[in-house]
Amino acid sequence: MKKRILTGLQASGTLHIGNYFGALKPLVDLTNQDDNEVLLMVADYHAITSLKDATELKTNIYNIVRDYLAAGVDPKKVILFRQSDNQDHMELGWIFNCLVTVPFLMQAHSYKDKVAKGLEPNAGLFTYPMLMAADIALYNTDIVPVGEDQRQHIEYTREAVTKFNNAYGKTLKEPKELVVAGVGIVPGTDGQKMSKSYKNTIPLFGTREEIQKAVMSIVTDSSGDRPLNVYNIHHVIYRALGKSQDELDALYHEHAGKYKALKDILVDDIETVIGPMRAKRELITDDEIRAVLADGAIRAKAISNPMIEKIRKAVGIAL
Repeated sequence: MKKRILTGLQASGTLHIGNYFGALKPLVDLTNQDDNEVLLMVADYHAITSLKDATELKTNIYNIVRDYLAAGVDPKKVILFRQSDNQDHMELGWIFNCLVTVPFLMQAHSYKDKVAKGLEPNAGLFTYPMLMAADIALYNTDIVPVGEDQRQHIEYTREAVTKFNNAYGKTLKEPKELVVAGVGIVPGTDGQKMSKSYKNTIPLFGTREEIQKAVMSIVTDSSGDRPLNVYNIHHVIYRALGKSQDELDALYHEHAGKYKALKDILVDDIETVIGPMRAKRELITDDEIRAVLADGAIRAKAISNPMIEKIRKAVGIAL
């Protein structure tokens, strides 16, 4: 039987190469396997935990779908849909909120990290893990691709599913995480995880000039004659180019101590990976995006509607 896989990204801003290598590229690779059924969600309800500008959010929704398509997602093979086009997510999210405790939610690493970085501790941000759990459980998801730092999200989902099944009988499936080998955390320009929150990103579909500006800002924290932060990002790009670590090591040995030269080479290699996708992206119209999302919503609801009815019956609210 096919494995059902669900993943998604927030419509909260411009994608960066960490999003591509950590989520988009592994997803495209998964969709090329015939034994997988993939749902790809634009998490726009999640986005409003931090983004309060309606115009910007709408623009971001169009842009993230355009990014998905440019990166190689085939909407005929993938169910590509918006979270907000399917209210089943919100209903199951509320039910999960009623099953878990405040102390349990207070343990969420992502919540504590975002608040520590100055993000407003609103209730939506606090209960975010339960809406994410609903996103996953609603589709009887088998596998959720995650980065190494995102395991807790799936643990929270399994906990919510277990509490539901204990309270109302075996109804929901416990998902498993798929940590993509060799990807994990993509480093940013300061050596931390690449994240918009840390302002340390390299734009995925930026112009060459924007990419160059970001690369030149990489903190050259060195070990011997090797700039570690530059090297670590370059290592990710080299894998995408089909080149080996030995080849990368030889390059850095050849240019030992020449930090600007190494950054210039990194810019060229990023451009080699991104350039063709950027050209494809420029041809995708808003009409095409709306058509893809409309079709995706229909296909997503075909799976979730029977499940939410089963959940309603289990809870006792289906008369």
